[in-house]
Amino acid sequence: MKDIMNDVSPSQDNRDTWLIIPCYNEGTVIQEVIESARETFPNIVAVNDGSPDDSAARIHAGGAHLVNHPVNLGQGAAIQTGIEYARKQPGAKYFVTFDADGQHQVKDVLKMVARLREEPLDIVVGTRFGRPRAEDDQVPLIKRIVLKTVVRLSPTTRKLGLSDAHNGLRAFNRTVAEQMNIRMNGMSHASEIVSMIAAKEWRVAEEPVDILYTEYSMSKGQSLINGVNILADGLLARRLP
Repeated sequence: MKDIMNDVSPSQDNRDTWLIIPCYNEGTVIQEVIESARETFPNIVAVNDGSPDDSAARIHAGGAHLVNHPVNLGQGAAIQTGIEYARKQPGAKYFVTFDADGQHQVKDVLKMVARLREEPLDIVVGTRFGRPRAEDDQVPLIKRIVLKTVVRLSPTTRKLGLSDAHNGLRAFNRTVAEQMNIRMNGMSHASEIVSMIAAKEWRVAEEPVDILYTEYSMSKGQSLINGVNILADGLLARRLP
């Protein structure tokens, strides 16, 4: 594959790609996340999922398309709303789910979208476990144990060869966007997406990505309760096809 960090630039504009950012109470960082991503991907829709803070104002200030949920419906619902908005836009060919807290990096999105352009794939899922030392360098121990346990609990995840079903960084083509219909509003949407990949026979691959575990993101999403929720999702995954 070509050196996409050098060959792909904002001058090529990537206007056929839409970033979809679900957002709940991320007013502290969301504007910076959007402004940084828009240097490479100008088309971003952020779904403010009933945030009581100033997330909506920060999204607007960052220059993204803003869609508001009047009440909090959960991440799955916010992602589905963003997909439905993005797939209606003229020229939209590729779609990327991207976290609002600054954990995901544009350089990884570039690699994933490039694979969609060049390879016979429908969806590329990010993985924290795809490189030597990735586990030691990136993923906190408790988080690592939880994520690997979820994979063990899900026969479908193992059958597809996925190692990180709860990675929120996913890139997919229009076929997937048109067929995506997330019904589980909360975190269980991750297992639902894995189930859809298998049921609809989307061509899938993983791409190693770097996750930025900042003090802010750790405080937002790495709590014991979050780990319990992910494990509960893993148990649910055993009931999905």
